[in-house]
Amino acid sequence: MELAEYVNTPVGQKIFTEALMPDIVEMVRINVFRPLPPPADDFDPEEDEPAMEPSWPHLQIVYEFFLRFIVSSEVSGKIAKKYIDQNFIRLWIELFDAEDPRERDYVKTILHRMYGKFMSYRSYIRKAISQVFFRFIYETGRHNGIGELLEILGSIINGFAIPLKQEHLQFLERALLPLHKPRTVNVYHGQLSYCISQYVEKDPETIVIVLGGLIRYWPWMSPTKQHLYLNELEEILELVHGDQVVLIQAELYKLLSNCINSEHFQVTERALFYWNSEGLRSDILSQNRASVFLPHVFGAMQKVAQGHWNQTVEMLAQSILKMYSEMDPNLYDKCLREESEKNTQRSAKRAAADKKWKEFSDAAAALGTRLGEPVNLLQLVPGPTSIPSTKS
Repeated sequence: MELAEYVNTPVGQKIFTEALMPDIVEMVRINVFRPLPPPADDFDPEEDEPAMEPSWPHLQIVYEFFLRFIVSSEVSGKIAKKYIDQNFIRLWIELFDAEDPRERDYVKTILHRMYGKFMSYRSYIRKAISQVFFRFIYETGRHNGIGELLEILGSIINGFAIPLKQEHLQFLERALLPLHKPRTVNVYHGQLSYCISQYVEKDPETIVIVLGGLIRYWPWMSPTKQHLYLNELEEILELVHGDQVVLIQAELYKLLSNCINSEHFQVTERALFYWNSEGLRSDILSQNRASVFLPHVFGAMQKVAQGHWNQTVEMLAQSILKMYSEMDPNLYDKCLREESEKNTQRSAKRAAADKKWKEFSDAAAALGTRLGEPVNLLQLVPGPTSIPSTKS
């Protein structure tokens, strides 16, 4: 405590000399680097309170002292890196898995300062963080500090130079976008969404990579997560316009159509609210975009507008179709005719299938009458065991 108070009080002379640096780093290494307790099997980060570190009153002083050392203008990065090596950085990043949020906050602040001070370690720090993400996504599924790591990355991405390096694009595709996959994504989704938005804001053409990743990890079985991702996608789309939208229009329109067709009314409602977004109206309601966009979603929109059980959703779809019909009557009529033809074709296919099934059923009944016993139709359908084996 005396040391922490001493370095916090200006004394008019240099405190952090190079002669002291080995002792300072070793003191931090001995006090802070330790095996972290394994998480409880039934711990839920959304509902359960985090476990507080019993030795925090002692650890806090060590962290505070080291923070003053790192931020001090007396400490040169070129000199300090002799004693703070890559192994020290790796062990420091492991501390993000601590359960106590107070400790993670110090670890985050100090790592961010180290990233700014040690230029030569920046690439290594990004790679070490990506390794934590890979372990979390593909192995353990548990980590306490994903949100704090993403907060640091949000600031780091903001400082990337344009055009983005291939290394940074690979980090987006291989480390950040797969973070949408874990079931606990809603714990850190705000920070993740901010990082993705930073990429798109830096280089709007990264929307192609981002949308591809979102579609790949789209949670079709979880309406709650779909709602989250639709919010994220809307924020991202508001950052791009014109040529960038053209690059992703086919995938985007198909995704929105599937969301409008969702069995869960809140997903349908959230997708329909895209037409109320000030940032998107100019793209999805403009006359030149509508000719490409409307045919993709018309069928899903019409289905919802003609009899959805939720009145709010039904009225939303009706108002959107009305806007399109007033904006471009010819396009609207064309879509109406095409959808009517598709419905006719679907009905014809269904009728043909029903007819074939009836013929098959009648033939089976006639066979049963001749044999004098009922025939089970399922026995006449080849099962998996009757398929001959083939070598690939």
